[in-house]
Amino acid sequence: MFVNGLRYLLVPAVVAVQAAVPTQDRLVLAMGTELRVHLQGAGDLVGASEAALAEANRIEAACSTWNPGSAWSRLNAAQGHPVVLDREWLDLLDQMKAWQARTDGAFDPILMALMRAWGIREGGQVPAPRVLAAARRSSGARLLVTDAAAGTARLTHPDAGVEEGGFLKGYALDRMRRAAAAPAGLIDFGGQLLAWGRPVEVSVADPRDRRQARLAFSLRDASLSGSGTSERGRHILDPRTGEPCPAWGSTAVVAADALTADVLSTALYVLGPDAGLAWAERQGVAAAFLLHDGTVRMTPAFRSLHPTLIPRESR
Repeated sequence: MFVNGLRYLLVPAVVAVQAAVPTQDRLVLAMGTELRVHLQGAGDLVGASEAALAEANRIEAACSTWNPGSAWSRLNAAQGHPVVLDREWLDLLDQMKAWQARTDGAFDPILMALMRAWGIREGGQVPAPRVLAAARRSSGARLLVTDAAAGTARLTHPDAGVEEGGFLKGYALDRMRRAAAAPAGLIDFGGQLLAWGRPVEVSVADPRDRRQARLAFSLRDASLSGSGTSERGRHILDPRTGEPCPAWGSTAVVAADALTADVLSTALYVLGPDAGLAWAERQGVAAAFLLHDGTVRMTPAFRSLHPTLIPRESR
């Protein structure tokens, strides 16, 4: 499976469970990608898988800006006027705004204008200088204003918009796990993994050859997310400059919750292997930076997962 150019390989011998343990597997399309649910343990696993998939559908219907009828699409189209939103979506937007401040601007949820300027959803284009300048003015979390008392959100620039690609799958993964309430499971949402109850052996691909593993380790009660440019090209934008990030390699982040892993894999890619590593070390984040030259840099928290580094020359 792939996410942002990063490939995760599941080792079947470890994913497999004893014959006596009931399992349930589902594969559907959601948010434009494959969603795989693997549940284990006693209880109604069919019902648990249905609950998890229903939760993914609920979140996509409310928040996907690919859907013009979603709540966040209505916010983007409101031309600066307040839009009534459920408290859940207001809280999620507030969390993302907080991450913008925490990452020194490397992550930002209000990037739709820049996404449009660079044609990211249409395969890419180079905007004219005046178009890019206008997009910069209409991007940034400072333009998002939420009012918990009124139950509304508004974007203070008419061209501003929420872009959920860097965090919505992570949020959905956490909610799906809660909805499923299974003793153990693995959910793979477009390449981002969330495992609980039992360890799963995973590997992260080499950023220059997605067919080959570069790191391998055991994932349990945590989420693994990554960002890179090997599959889709330079599609990750730096919110601080409005420009596409350099194609330097890929990131891999492990966190207890999927939302944090999703946000930080993008933010650390934007920060780059030097500033990103320093930031992740200060924050105690389990992160790895896989460079095109073959270098792999890991934080102490990532090293504590006891990853195996697979040399390029051994293949």
